[in-house]
Amino acid sequence: MIGCTKLLCGSASAGDALRYVQFSRDKKPIVVWNMSQRCNLRCVHCYANAANREFEGELTTQEAKKFISDLAEFKVPVLLFSGGEPLMRGDLFELGKFAASLGLRTVISTNGTLIAPQIAQRIRESNFSYVGISLDGIEKTNDKFRGKKGAFEEALQGIRSCREANVRVGLRFTISRHNYRDIPAIFELIENEKIPRACFYHLVYSGRGSKMIEEDLTRKQTRRVVDFIFDKTLDFCRRGIDTEILTVDNHTDGVYLYLRVEEEQPERAEEVLQLLRWNGGNNSGIAIANVDNFGNVHADQFWRHYSFGNVKERKFGEIWSDTSDPLMAGLKNRKPLLKGRCSKCKYLDICNGNFRVRAEAVYGDVWAPDPACYLTDEEIGIA
Repeated sequence: MIGCTKLLCGSASAGDALRYVQFSRDKKPIVVWNMSQRCNLRCVHCYANAANREFEGELTTQEAKKFISDLAEFKVPVLLFSGGEPLMRGDLFELGKFAASLGLRTVISTNGTLIAPQIAQRIRESNFSYVGISLDGIEKTNDKFRGKKGAFEEALQGIRSCREANVRVGLRFTISRHNYRDIPAIFELIENEKIPRACFYHLVYSGRGSKMIEEDLTRKQTRRVVDFIFDKTLDFCRRGIDTEILTVDNHTDGVYLYLRVEEEQPERAEEVLQLLRWNGGNNSGIAIANVDNFGNVHADQFWRHYSFGNVKERKFGEIWSDTSDPLMAGLKNRKPLLKGRCSKCKYLDICNGNFRVRAEAVYGDVWAPDPACYLTDEEIGIA
């Protein structure tokens, strides 16, 4: 996660304590829990293969409470309730309250279409600290992605309901070749609706198959989109618009941002470089973890085809700390294993080799270069 507002403008943000800390081998992970595979929508880029039906074998309420207690014991900093659609699970608020009572910071990732005003009040009363609501474009674009006419307006109402209930809320947008032209309009929406936070996600090739590779932008298109996001971040800062802008799932953005700061704000370059080093780059298997609806533990939410164990059988902390699994060991100390241009990149301490699951999807090799890196050999110092 690259804090564009923080790095380009020097502004403080709520997530600084998590994103910019010196690396330690006992760093505890943010845990994304796909608490249910059930969803009321059918999104084309869903990594969870969600559907509007019951899935046998999901964690029960009591199993979930034991799992959450284990997370608190292991001292994870954040538990993110995701899906499918978490609001379709009847015990969401009970489990949210329970997690908060144990000192966990709790977050919801949702499509937002079910957040009526009374639901927003329940979210607030359950002590959730943040709600991320996904949009994939403006109106027709979003509704096509989400598989439901009217989904855009429902999600927008969800954002408004959260704001009216004094629930901290943000917008999530996954970039693809089908919707990147809507990004200027998304920024207009952010400004007009006074949305306090917006995260722009790069595609990660997983979920419904490698066909997602074809949905991604070209490297040239990606650079143009990231340039626009950076430009709008600076524009918001100059005009005093209090919105935090971030990009997610491609730490190439951090290097690209640093190169821009080095050219345009050289007096801040060293500060930005240090912050990016503290961020540490991709943290799959290190400071980000996923547990699916059945209790299987994964390196992140895109590694659902590879499990390190199940929380019904072992405590999460025991599974996460067990480096007898070669993938877990490799992800935690990946630099010596990386191949090709990733292994030679002078900014490896910033990106940490980026997403290994994307390399696997394209090349069939976990340690091959991440194909989503859009920097040239000259820019990364290997030409």
